[in-house]
Amino acid sequence: MAGTATPATALLRKDRTPHRIHTYQHDRGVDSYGDEAIRALQQVVDIDGHQVFKTLVITLDSHSLAVAVLPVPTRLSLKAAASALGGSKAAMADQSAAERSTGYVFGGIAPLGQRRSLPTVIDESALQWDRVFCSGGRRGLEIELAPADLIRLCDAVTAPIALTTA
Repeated sequence: MAGTATPATALLRKDRTPHRIHTYQHDRGVDSYGDEAIRALQQVVDIDGHQVFKTLVITLDSHSLAVAVLPVPTRLSLKAAASALGGSKAAMADQSAAERSTGYVFGGIAPLGQRRSLPTVIDESALQWDRVFCSGGRRGLEIELAPADLIRLCDAVTAPIALTTA
């Protein structure tokens, strides 16, 4: 598929992991990439917005980078993410540091196929779904796969890291 080749999709093909790729036209005026992905996906697939996961790069108290993957409609508990990854506190990583480390552009950071393998925690709610969606490594490119495959390929731990929004 033209325009869908990224390190994330290459990893899935190489591993022969069952997946589906969904593309949509990214609106450059939108700054809520996750909400845009939910709206686009819901036009073609019958899904709950909580099946669409965002990838956030965080800095642990040791100043090392890590990844937190959680449903788009939720907020990250930095404390819970740090604890799940063996730290005591965490902060959101600098955007340029996240892009350098992962090899992806902000708003299109995929949990898969990152330039450097980072410790990863995925919100345990992923396990309630047969299929979840995450960035494919580019704005307007989403990957649909089984949560167990996402966890395995990211060598991730699962933990309750998402806070519901009011």
